[in-house]
Amino acid sequence: MHKYQDLLAWQKSMNLVELVYNLTNQFPSKEQFGLIAQINRCAISIPSNIAEGAGRNTKGEFNQFLGIAVGSLFELQTQLMISSRINYTNEEDINPLLELIEEIHKMLFGLKKKL
Repeated sequence: MHKYQDLLAWQKSMNLVELVYNLTNQFPSKEQFGLIAQINRCAISIPSNIAEGAGRNTKGEFNQFLGIAVGSLFELQTQLMISSRINYTNEEDINPLLELIEEIHKMLFGLKKKL
């Protein structure tokens, strides 16, 4: 349906994954199977769902996967805020990620509207 690699939302989501991994590498090792794993899975889910939806047969299916990507964005946003509240990171570190999350959300909303 779409060449997902050309979608700016997918490209920015891939950048977000890299930033998230760089951030979680600084978390305490005791969180390896807890918050780190959860945050990383959420980040990976965003471009993955965009790509999977783009490969589906109908616009409705694509729209559904974009909705899942948006859900993962909000989940990631929440988890980043939690990491700041429990002092694994700080607002200065997560604010650029939160801004990128908002930017991707707007792109996905626009893409959903176009479908």
